[in-house]
Amino acid sequence: MANVVATVTELVTPILEENTFELVDIEYVKEGRDWFLRVFIDKSGGIDINECVLVSEQLSDILDSLDPDPIPHAYFLEVSSPGAERPLKKEEDYLNAVNEYINVSLYQAIDGEKQYQGFLKEVTEETLTLLVKIKTREKIMSFDRKNIAKARLAIQF
Repeated sequence: MANVVATVTELVTPILEENTFELVDIEYVKEGRDWFLRVFIDKSGGIDINECVLVSEQLSDILDSLDPDPIPHAYFLEVSSPGAERPLKKEEDYLNAVNEYINVSLYQAIDGEKQYQGFLKEVTEETLTLLVKIKTREKIMSFDRKNIAKARLAIQF
């Protein structure tokens, strides 16, 4: 599946650059009997439905014209915004999220917990530092980046 993601990344990048959009993520996944090719895009100020349609149509035309087909299964193409809880994947995503409220999922529990939410205070090559609220107290916690399974922006309630 990595080959599909790499191929689609290469094909969609010129479309995104031409429109000053950002590639957030690409997924090629099987759900039930169906395969989905999902391309998540964004731009400063947010992406709208018409911009998603534009990228979808252009990418679809390119994919349909390729022979041999680089994608081994019939699939549904979805181009969308990453949403309000956008995943943090690239280093730039983390740096842009400093002082934002985020959710971190860990591979190994710390203090019995594998999920933490808080304000991202610092990003280094080795750690993420968050200001988390535990019950009624705020606490600064650093997380080893090797222990982070997923990170995303979060909505604070």
